[in-house]
Amino acid sequence: MKKVNILWSFFSSVKLTLVLLFLMVLLFIVATVVPRESIAPEFAWLADIHHSWLFYILTAVFSLNLMICSIDRWPVTMKQFKMTGIPVPSGLFENLPEKRVIFTEKNIEDAGRVVEAALSSAIGRIEKSDTGTGLLFYRQRGRFSLLGVYIVHLGVLIIIAGAVIGSMLGFKADMNLSEGEESSNAQLTGGKGAHRLDFSVRCDRFIMELYDTGAPKTYRSDLSFIKEGQMIHQASLLVNHPINVNGVRFYQSSYGLAEGGKAILTFKREGTESPEIPVKEGESFDLPVENAKASVLRVEENMMQMGPAVKLNIATGKGSIQLWVFQHIKEIAEANPGLLSEVPLFNPGLFQPLLFSLKRIERQYYTGLHVVRDPGVPFVLVGGLLLLAGILMAFFFTHQRIWVLVTSEAGGGTTICLAGRVNRYQDVLQRQIDDLGVKIRKELSA
Repeated sequence: MKKVNILWSFFSSVKLTLVLLFLMVLLFIVATVVPRESIAPEFAWLADIHHSWLFYILTAVFSLNLMICSIDRWPVTMKQFKMTGIPVPSGLFENLPEKRVIFTEKNIEDAGRVVEAALSSAIGRIEKSDTGTGLLFYRQRGRFSLLGVYIVHLGVLIIIAGAVIGSMLGFKADMNLSEGEESSNAQLTGGKGAHRLDFSVRCDRFIMELYDTGAPKTYRSDLSFIKEGQMIHQASLLVNHPINVNGVRFYQSSYGLAEGGKAILTFKREGTESPEIPVKEGESFDLPVENAKASVLRVEENMMQMGPAVKLNIATGKGSIQLWVFQHIKEIAEANPGLLSEVPLFNPGLFQPLLFSLKRIERQYYTGLHVVRDPGVPFVLVGGLLLLAGILMAFFFTHQRIWVLVTSEAGGGTTICLAGRVNRYQDVLQRQIDDLGVKIRKELSA
């Protein structure tokens, strides 16, 4: 039994609470300030503190400490909560200052009505009792504030539960999608591998607006969410405007250039130019010559410092040839006389009778999505509201109790005595009692 008492005293200690709070704050400061690249391998858990063994241990001990503190102090609080004004606390009406004692020539019944009316003008529950020697009035208000600290504890426990649930059942990941690309795989942060969503995400369109300086002004991703072949949601994703789909939240986090842009090619035959042909690396298109087909082997934005270029492989029934098509071949040839004859691979007219041209390379961007699933968010929200309510109850409200004793004097007239008690903010209660005394005097002299 003694061992149980020692453990109970340990976990109900406020000192333990302070130590645990200090350790948790210190831990989060270290995890935030220390750069990830400088963390030694044996302390790798600092880079992901919410999934570390130390986080779970500290939150578990802290939760146990809060619960035992609440249980340990609950009986005293409930005794105060249920306390009535009768009988009067010992010594309550002794040594009262003169302004708290009022004498009137009215009889006890009339004086009692004045006192009851004055007390009723303010918020609070009023009790009236006949003491045998006079009338006792009692008003209390704000006793719910006694429960504020327990509401705070409950809110903190629910927040901790939400954090643990989110840590164990949630995830944070990233996805990079080019226009037209669809995927259900997201890469977990911290290099923890891939996470497969139960639906796929498709980037229908990525739009970026730039300032005149070239800096990004805004960017937007038009996304479609597909499950079992059916579109379940479609929306535009903007920075600071996340999308929530099936409990998974998507954030617009980044963008970048996708590998291999889109090349816009044409070819001339007997002076007639073909329509523009948009192709990506690895794609093919048919040519109107001997059932020929051209395949794009490479798309380079700056081939050998000579600008954008595309490498083609042209296959026919007789074999295949390869050639490079530069966007600025005219300027390159003028700067390097004899280049096309010395390096036939650079000749855009190598495959007769066609003359290829590269109009431009359209850069293709990918959208970077941050994907988060945190089932603990509702718990944190509820816990936060309870925490706020508990703080308001505990610090902005008080349990006030006021007694007014009305007694008849032997020589005639009535004496009214005012007293009160409060759990804090004593000066506020004293002003209220003084104001009540002024009001009673005014009504008695009317």
